[in-house]
Amino acid sequence: MNQLLELGKEKGLADFGREALRLAISSCLEELRRACLGGANRELDDAFWSQVAEVLAVTSAVSLQGVRNGTGVVLHTNLGRAPWPPEAAQAAMQASAWCPVEMDLATGTRGGRGAGVEALLTKLTGAEAGFAVNNNAAAVLLALYALARGRKVVVARGELVEIGGSYRMPEVVAAAGATMVEIGTTNKVHLQDYETALADPEVACVLKAHTSNFRIEGFTDAPDLGPLAALCHEHAVPFVYDIGSGILCGADLPGLEKESTVKQAVDAGCDLVTFSGDKLLGGPQAGLIVGAEPLVTQLRKSMLARCLRLDKTILAALEATLGIHALGPEAAKRRIPTLARLNFSDADFDAAEKEASTVLSGLDSHLEWAVVTCSSKVGSGASPTEELASRGLEISRPGEEAEELATWLRQQSPPIFTRLQDGKVLLDLRTW
Repeated sequence: MNQLLELGKEKGLADFGREALRLAISSCLEELRRACLGGANRELDDAFWSQVAEVLAVTSAVSLQGVRNGTGVVLHTNLGRAPWPPEAAQAAMQASAWCPVEMDLATGTRGGRGAGVEALLTKLTGAEAGFAVNNNAAAVLLALYALARGRKVVVARGELVEIGGSYRMPEVVAAAGATMVEIGTTNKVHLQDYETALADPEVACVLKAHTSNFRIEGFTDAPDLGPLAALCHEHAVPFVYDIGSGILCGADLPGLEKESTVKQAVDAGCDLVTFSGDKLLGGPQAGLIVGAEPLVTQLRKSMLARCLRLDKTILAALEATLGIHALGPEAAKRRIPTLARLNFSDADFDAAEKEASTVLSGLDSHLEWAVVTCSSKVGSGASPTEELASRGLEISRPGEEAEELATWLRQQSPPIFTRLQDGKVLLDLRTW
């Protein structure tokens, strides 16, 4: 690939950026391989490079282009949250052609959609069953719609969250056709509060929601998952836990010490656990549901499930990401970009500093920068109050205001996103 990238540069295709060129070459190589397997005689000739140029011409005009993230926010919602592992991108590209998304290869008849994803979810979490929809908000909506439509849902007042884009838990409950029963206070809820609410036969489920982008500290209290799950089982009422970011591997990484894992929630007795695919899982946007087989089956059969289902390419990318997690924590922390950014070593910072310096040198000889210490964030609601020790480049250009320079950097190809700190432009190397 390095040789092909150099050839592409010689042919004048480097103006689109090295990463864009690499992706275009990979795409054209995949088509060439398929042609060769089909008996065609194909070579890396002028026709191949013309095809690469055509791919670049189209992708460069697409508004959703690749950018460089120097903000220091690992899961930056406005920049697409988790960058995919290469295996996920490759799997999605393969699935973009015809693929057996709902076909049983053994019988040649219609099969289940997402069976590979569901098998990996149960293996990784210890749950009886798993299911995937298009995002975690959809997963919560589906759970409430299938379990509590026309009945009541118990929610602690301190968990009536609002996330970005005006996503509010009370409105989600209402959209599911259920009535919300608020218990406790903003800072405290006791097991007795739940027990009192569960005396109402109209209560269909208890919902616990991760507070995501804020944390209440100080004079607070809430029951542990185990006793709350046991109470729900005593009353034969499902316990649904929206755990948010959804850690499968990497709970020991910096900034994640206060986050619960999906397996811990399942082991504690939660009947359904919902979480995101594009946060600490490190894959594509998806809403993942694991838990008791009868309840997951009920969700899967709901009319709403079809409205929220995943595209074949996302299913493929998600299965590939889960497959990396199945290799174990060390492999996941090394091969999933989100976890690797949280696991940055001094050597990683050195490599990022060298690459960023090279890029800046090629943009404008008048740019100046200095290495500084700074702080990063996990982002997307995970560990909202935790800061990660980081290293960055403080960038300046003689006679130019910081905001003007930041704007200029965003206009480069690919765009470079930084942050303004203390009136200066800072490029955080953790996310570079």
